[in-house]
Order: sequence, then structure tokens, then C-alpha cells
Amino acid sequence: MQMIYELVATLAAGLFTGAAFYIFFVEHPARLEYGPPLAVKEFVLSYKRAAIMQPSLAFLGLLAGVLAWLSGSPAWWLIGAAGMGSLFPLTIIWMLPINKQLHDPFLDQDAARAIELLDNWGRWHRLRCLIGLGSFLLFLALLKWA
Repeated sequence: MQMIYELVATLAAGLFTGAAFYIFFVEHPARLEYGPPLAVKEFVLSYKRAAIMQPSLAFLGLLAGVLAWLSGSPAWWLIGAAGMGSLFPLTIIWMLPINKQLHDPFLDQDAARAIELLDNWGRWHRLRCLIGLGSFLLFLALLKWA
């Protein structure tokens, strides 16, 4: 079971990171080119889908990493799992308030505020990308050398 947990943790972290990087490098820049009203509308529609997928992958990476460690894998698996788990407070404390403001139906009347919120969201999302990448690379290294 230990190897299965390790593989699941690595796969979940990799899928999370791939999706996060796609959003950061492709979807978010394209969204910003629409201009504030359409960018916010696209964000709201995209968020509904990502809000299901990304937390599920982060939780799976966290859970499988912890289970790998509990089943005898080195403590580095727990560290990678903690990275995946850290995505939750980061998202809840710093990104969720921005998300809620972006869902405000009156936001499109304030274009400057909309762009400011989208830019702030992009900066926090970049951090999520890096954390996910760190966990994924750690898991990959552990699969190879541990």
C-alpha cells in the first residue's frame, strides 16, 4: 500500500500543479485581455469549475502523502503533504476574500477595482503554483531516490 500512496500523492500533486500552471500562464493572462467586465465574468465561470477540481487534488495529495508516511515512507513525504495542505489556509485566508469580491455583481461598474482584484488574485495564485510544484518535485525525487 505504501507505494500506492506515494504514487497517488505524486499524481495528485502533479495534476494540481499542471492545472495551476495552466491557469496562471494561459487562462488568467487571456482573461485579463478581455477587459474588466468580461474578465470578471470569465473568472466567475472558471472559478466554479476550478473550485471543485483543485481542492480535491490538493486534499488527495495531502492525504496520500500522510498515508505514505504513516505506512513507513520517509518523513519527506509528510513534508510534501504539508505543502499540499498549506494550500488550504493560503486559499481560505488570502484568496477567498478576493474571490468573493470578484463575484460581486456590481464589480463591473468599477473597472479599476476589478483589474486590481484580478491582479492580486494572480499573485496569490502564483504562490499556489510554486507550492504545488515544490511538493510535486519533492514527491518525484522521493520516488526516484528514496
